Amino acid sequence: MNKFNDMIAFARVAELGSFTAAAKALAVTTSAVTKSVGRLEDELGVQLLHRTTRVLHLTESGTVYYERCVKLLNELEEAEAEIREANAAPTGTVRICLPPSFGRTTLVPALGDFFARYPGVKLEVNLKGQTANPLEGGYDLTVHSGRLADSGLINRLLIRGPQKTVASPAYLERHGTPKRPEDLLTHNCIVGGFGPAWPFRNPSGGSDVLKVSGNLTTDSGDVLREAAVTGIGIAQATWWIFREDLKAGRLVSLLEPYETEADPISVVFPANRRVPAKVRALVDFLLELSRGG
Repeated sequence: MNKFNDMIAFARVAELGSFTAAAKALAVTTSAVTKSVGRLEDELGVQLLHRTTRVLHLTESGTVYYERCVKLLNELEEAEAEIREANAAPTGTVRICLPPSFGRTTLVPALGDFFARYPGVKLEVNLKGQTANPLEGGYDLTVHSGRLADSGLINRLLIRGPQKTVASPAYLERHGTPKRPEDLLTHNCIVGGFGPAWPFRNPSGGSDVLKVSGNLTTDSGDVLREAAVTGIGIAQATWWIFREDLKAGRLVSLLEPYETEADPISVVFPANRRVPAKVRALVDFLLELSRGG
């Protein structure tokens, strides 16, 4: 413990350029600070400070040691702050941007549970198109569908799974069930936000793309799902969008042997050294929701 106190005393002397000023800042005597620095120099076997009647400055060894001291003290301060924050109830406003379909089907229905768990947190929820960088628009975090470029951002995987091709029982009763991807060329396909190029696994394990067509094109996952449920045509998207309808039998999964992996859905937030408790609370909640799905 004495060595730690000696290190703090030395760092204050180096910062303030004076034993007297350091003693005042630490609320101890000048003699105590002088002894602390002396003990460090004796232990290390080097001179850390050049002392004259008018000037006090770091030696070369003192500069190296001071830089390490500052780093250690900063890390300790950050660790203490993290522990205090972790044990404090999250409070404040969190701005989040989500794809509309994910927000409506995943987060919005669970908001009551979130606010009951974190009554001190307020959410500003924005349902809008893709953004992979929460700093664009001043968000605290975003939910992103698709691959992420390398960056200084942190991302946590929420959802991974197959790209599903689906249709309603009523549509299949009227038009028949496709057995191979090529059969879709004679069906009415609902074209979603990723366009008419639908991927399918080929016999060699690779991926082929089939260009489909139909009488409805939309950039909304909600419209895509609802149109498929009403029997307008065959749709394709990540399984997450269709999961409840598949469970309830409102939609039927097609061409499963040819399914490919869907783009992942991730939560993205700035790579700050300390993630605010309010942001961490929402990230953990989203992870919990996705695992429960």
